[in-house]
Amino acid sequence: MKCRIALFVLLSVCSIQAFAEDTARFVQDRFAIGLWVDPPLDDKAPARYQELADANFTVVIGGFGRGDVAQQVALCERHDLKLIVSSRGKNVTDLPDAPSLWGYALRDEPSATDFPALREASDAIAKNRPGKLRYMNLFPNYANPSQLGTETYEEHVRQFIKVVDPDVLSMDHYPIFRPGRDGRAGYCKNLATFRTHSLAAEIPFWNFFNTMPYGPHTDPTEGQLRWQIYTSLAYGAKGVLYFCYYTPAGKEFPKGGAIIRRDGRRTRHYDEAQRINLGLKHLGPTLMQLTSTAVVRISESDGDRAAEKLKGLPIINIARGKVDPPMDYLVGAFTHEDGRRAVLLNNYRFAYTAWPTVTFDAPSKSVLEVDQRTGDIRPVIDDSPLMEGLQLSLGAGEGRLFLLPAKVEAK
Repeated sequence: MKCRIALFVLLSVCSIQAFAEDTARFVQDRFAIGLWVDPPLDDKAPARYQELADANFTVVIGGFGRGDVAQQVALCERHDLKLIVSSRGKNVTDLPDAPSLWGYALRDEPSATDFPALREASDAIAKNRPGKLRYMNLFPNYANPSQLGTETYEEHVRQFIKVVDPDVLSMDHYPIFRPGRDGRAGYCKNLATFRTHSLAAEIPFWNFFNTMPYGPHTDPTEGQLRWQIYTSLAYGAKGVLYFCYYTPAGKEFPKGGAIIRRDGRRTRHYDEAQRINLGLKHLGPTLMQLTSTAVVRISESDGDRAAEKLKGLPIINIARGKVDPPMDYLVGAFTHEDGRRAVLLNNYRFAYTAWPTVTFDAPSKSVLEVDQRTGDIRPVIDDSPLMEGLQLSLGAGEGRLFLLPAKVEAK
């Protein structure tokens, strides 16, 4: 019996390895700026997709707009948008295929009990549509064990990767921004979990963030939107997804307030998303070439320990002026595919601008920055040249991305 079990396990492992070797995997070719709840596919769809492209989105997750999928494929092709369509209830051989089609959405927020069936469906897609994304989105870390199907969130994510073998890790997490209730620590913990597992599995991770008022959530300010996005980037995300683009129907969303109202009119979040997404599109080509190496938070309570916590990172010290708000930054460090290093400095405060004095471990003349307005990679500019040291201005919740030479090891 033991021999037969051992042989079965060996054959299973070999068949999985052979399957993986014979099947082309999805390769993400651009930073994902996506959304939940796509526009209706009606007679106004051409104008709606022009509007979506004008807001600098790069990916559409379809399924809510209803209507002709072929029309949606054509609209995405026209506007250089990648599309993910639902595969639920469809025969795998009947799934659409097109250059603009990134792949297929299998399930949102599955329990661990669903993982074996998802693996089976995922393998069928990989066999019949090689190279296409098999997309599944996980619960956040505040889901309970009955939802997760596991005792802990870490076990949920670990089992998902082991059993399902996904192309991308994705989850939704909506932090609370209310006086007296700050959910940002839990958001960062979720990002840290995804960072760890995506690096180990060598797959990218994306995350949904909140854009609208509902339930216990206040309507996010632009600073709070930026905070959610740039914090994700500091942890190494290769995609950020707005919840929601089109305001969903239902009693859960009585205020509305997504990027587009149900009547098709824009809310203030449209202009905010358009501004933020332009910067993300310019950062995207560089972000896609980076691998996270560390994430460190520096706050005023660290005092003289800031330099100690930053040891080994491209930024070796951060200081502030007397009139500036107390220090609070997230520092994400990376290696570039070409051997250079990179660092993203994120203003952890979403209600105040910051003007830190930053010391890099390389001469300022060798430090480059990705200009989010143009996409140019240019030498870093001192925002306060009349002051001592290098001053960097950061808007509320904003992040800035810098490139540095490769670290030269001392002999």
